[in-house]
Amino acid sequence: MLTQEEDVDANALHRRGWPISKIAAHLGRDPKTIRAYVRGERTAGVRKAAGDDQFVEYVEYVRSRLTEDPHLWAQTLFDELQGLGFAQSYQTLTRQIRDRGLRPHCEPCSVAKGRPVAVIEHPPGVETQWDWLELPDPPTSWGWGASASLFVGALAHSGKWRGQLCESQDQPHVIDALHKITVGLGGLTNVWRFDRMATVCYPPTGKVTASFAAVAKHYGVSVAICPARHGNRKGVVEKANHTAAQGWWRNLTDDVTVAQAQASLDRFCERRSDQRVRTIGTTRATVGEHAVAERLRPVTFGAYPAVLRVDRQVSAQALVAFRGNFYSVPPEQAHTQVVVSLRLDAKHIDIATRSGIIVARHKLAVAGGGVMIREHQHVTALDQAAMHAFDQRVAHRRKERIPPGPAARAAADQLLGRGHNDTSTVVDLSAYVEAANNRKQLP
Repeated sequence: MLTQEEDVDANALHRRGWPISKIAAHLGRDPKTIRAYVRGERTAGVRKAAGDDQFVEYVEYVRSRLTEDPHLWAQTLFDELQGLGFAQSYQTLTRQIRDRGLRPHCEPCSVAKGRPVAVIEHPPGVETQWDWLELPDPPTSWGWGASASLFVGALAHSGKWRGQLCESQDQPHVIDALHKITVGLGGLTNVWRFDRMATVCYPPTGKVTASFAAVAKHYGVSVAICPARHGNRKGVVEKANHTAAQGWWRNLTDDVTVAQAQASLDRFCERRSDQRVRTIGTTRATVGEHAVAERLRPVTFGAYPAVLRVDRQVSAQALVAFRGNFYSVPPEQAHTQVVVSLRLDAKHIDIATRSGIIVARHKLAVAGGGVMIREHQHVTALDQAAMHAFDQRVAHRRKERIPPGPAARAAADQLLGRGHNDTSTVVDLSAYVEAANNRKQLP
């Protein structure tokens, strides 16, 4: 079979008067092949059928079975066809299914990619889109395991977005991140749009939970839940996720703390993402300038009073790390597990044992400040405990000769029956002599 280019060249050379043999030698093809193409008996790009189409008689059965069950395995269908006399190979069956388009499209099981996408209007100040982003391989020092969680919020009209690193994806962390990101975006829109995350709604039905309904009322926003398998509906935040992963997370070094990583993300959003130029309608401006025109409602109140709890390991210095700062506990809690509790509208944190007994309460420091907050009584008790535990005696040598002492020897004699507490009676032999002489009984 000749290619399109060879077919064009063969016809051009034939019109110039070249003989078939010379054209065949020039193109490295068989003369009979060149003659068939020059005469129009064959067409470039179309392979001549090897014989009669043996698959025709099975087309109706295959189409019917795949219409009944669009997910029927080709191997199962092949086994059925063999029982009906199908003598060709499994590869021939799969090729015929593809070429003839016999397997119907299943819309409920298809992904969003490849579908027609409508242009959705996003008026200014109407919608904020929210989503989780899983970031792989966080720094080991964070202690977060195989992935880190970034909660991302994006203004649907301007495309301005902010993110918040979260230690957990439970509802208190969601609420905390919602408040911080809303402040970072500059205010509130009318609607918050989520996918079917369990901390916001019941995933099977998309109905908002009672606990999150109270959060929405606190902020005065409506909640919109995306229909199942409609990822394109919140494409603004999906693009923000892509930017966060490829533009920021990919270059993050291993030696940064969580607080430092959060600060670098905030700088990235301000210096890079907000300066990106976009054309919305007839207005060409930066993302930050478009966001100013959204006229968001300001956040003039505190966060919803949810209680955020995290587990922590107390250090040898009786200190607990929380959001880039250190807080003291009594020295007897060193090397134990404690629970740090923070009510999001409060200015202090509580540190409790695993059984729920509060052992310390501290004023909340600015996140990432690296400060050490220690109560005076904790410092005094720690110093006393350290001094009592201190020993000035020389450590024992491992190759020193230390034979059994008096106490050990006395114990050994006791075991061998030679101790001082032996109650047996010992008779002197002279008593036997005197008894024999006086012929009296032994005492």
